[in-house]
Amino acid sequence: MTATRTIERLARRNATCMVPRPVPNQPGILTVDATWGTISPMHLAPGVSTVGELEVIDHIAAGLPLTDTRLEHFYREGTIPGARNIPHEQIMQLINSLDPDIATIFFCNGPQCAATPDAIRTLLASGYPPEAILYYRGGIHDWMTLGLPIEAPT
Repeated sequence: MTATRTIERLARRNATCMVPRPVPNQPGILTVDATWGTISPMHLAPGVSTVGELEVIDHIAAGLPLTDTRLEHFYREGTIPGARNIPHEQIMQLINSLDPDIATIFFCNGPQCAATPDAIRTLLASGYPPEAILYYRGGIHDWMTLGLPIEAPT
């Protein structure tokens, strides 16, 4: 018989902050709220690969597509350089703007954000090929906490 362990997370704050915020006059120091969301698994679905920061950097350098699935107001505040915004709620309306023959990285606010897992489930249910989906689980949260650049879209 296998023992089951229960690990309790911090209680959710009343006013959560889903995106790390720079501490004024402290370059490289961020405030991170670890109390919101539900932690997503590392592997979302068969055939969908999970990638880390180095793979994202290589993907950007190769000029390959990167999709920010967060709501537009989060995207406007700053995103990974070169990313375009397709909010997870609009993924089916904009599915024809994706190329199923080219692997696209999808990301959101981080490991506890449901936007990208939701978008990926929707894509897969519509028959979109899993091998064309790359999941950056760390999202903006890990990207920023590693000191990588973000940009405001133009």
